[in-house]
Amino acid sequence: MLIAATAVSVLVGLLVLAAWRNDYLISSDKGSTTAEVLSAGRLRSAVMYVTPDGETHNPKVGVLYPTNLTAGERIRVEYSRSDPDLVRVEGRDVRVAIPPALSVIVVVWLLALPTLWLLSRRSRGAEPVARPAPQA
Repeated sequence: MLIAATAVSVLVGLLVLAAWRNDYLISSDKGSTTAEVLSAGRLRSAVMYVTPDGETHNPKVGVLYPTNLTAGERIRVEYSRSDPDLVRVEGRDVRVAIPPALSVIVVVWLLALPTLWLLSRRSRGAEPVARPAPQA
């Protein structure tokens, strides 16, 4: 249980670091435009937009930070000019990912710690008790 909770915590931390890295890449070579939301979901939303060079982009992984979007909506996006398929909703960044990441870590440990405590109590209680030798 300790290994699983630690692994989940590390993976969630890595996801936040990846979001931060994507934000850094976008911010260091930022382009901005209007995009149309093709499909909207809680975890993934597809967008289509045109860069100043006239090229249309529809990133396969969707837009970063897609919450509260609606299909057909026109939104402002920021993208990396060197990698136009790396795109986020304008005004959103890694700070959007931190609260859900922290909540996952807290819930994992709120489940893991009592479970570990119960397992350690059970294993201590299962040890045989030494009985005194019969007196002759």
